[in-house]
Amino acid sequence: MNLPSRARNGLNGVARELLRQPAVEKPRRQWVDDVVAWCHQHDIDLATRINSKTLRFDATLLAQINDVLESARIAPLGRSLSGLTSSAQAKEGVEEDKATRESPRARRVLVSFPPQPIAGLANEPRTIRDVDVLGLKLSAFSALIQVENLDSFYEFSPEQPALSGYANPLIVYRGDSHYGGGFALLADAWHKTRRTHIYAGDFDVKGVTLALDSNATHLLLPSIKWLAQNATPLHVPADQFPYQRRLRKHLVALPSAHPLREYLTLLLEKQRGLKQQWFGGEMGCLMLI
Repeated sequence: MNLPSRARNGLNGVARELLRQPAVEKPRRQWVDDVVAWCHQHDIDLATRINSKTLRFDATLLAQINDVLESARIAPLGRSLSGLTSSAQAKEGVEEDKATRESPRARRVLVSFPPQPIAGLANEPRTIRDVDVLGLKLSAFSALIQVENLDSFYEFSPEQPALSGYANPLIVYRGDSHYGGGFALLADAWHKTRRTHIYAGDFDVKGVTLALDSNATHLLLPSIKWLAQNATPLHVPADQFPYQRRLRKHLVALPSAHPLREYLTLLLEKQRGLKQQWFGGEMGCLMLI
């Protein structure tokens, strides 16, 4: 029987209390009963420390628990496994805590780079890499381009007039349940650089809201004239209605001459939108704020 994580957390708290006093009594809650069961399994005699209502902890008992953990090559008390990767947990001992470990993709993002020929692999227009956010040197890139949809990300090319002013942009997939956490780290780090962050995604209420949440500075969209002719009421999902209130507040706060006003009016008043994959015409970078 492994020492349950809630029991380990409770024992870590007890260890801190024992730095200030010789003994600590704890009521027989679930984590304490887990400790009792674990001690019985490993032949640790609780003797007079235990009764039906409480368990008394002291330095001797914690030392016995640590001896058992050490002999089983399990991390000692006071060494938290929370937030560590599986490989980092392995260095602490043979015990793995999947519930609190860092996800293998927690710092990973999908990035689109210029073609990088590889022997044995057919040439493609772009090279897609799964990289660690911490390994990106942000100063090497002129702008961050965040692409909302995965299929659009794979096909995305920076070779378009709207992006001609940005040399070597960093093109990254927005993420999902697999890569969303890594992109959030990247977006926070990029925001601190105070450089251009372009959101390339759906023309809908949720898409614009996601851009705002990511601290994007620009939207990559077709002209308002083209969208007025091609955006459709068929792309106004009911599950996006809750996002409208946020955008209405944003619309009210924009200066009267701000170009985004026409786009938000098309979304909110005329209730029309369009998926990124259906975009056409000449694209432009539109200030978001």
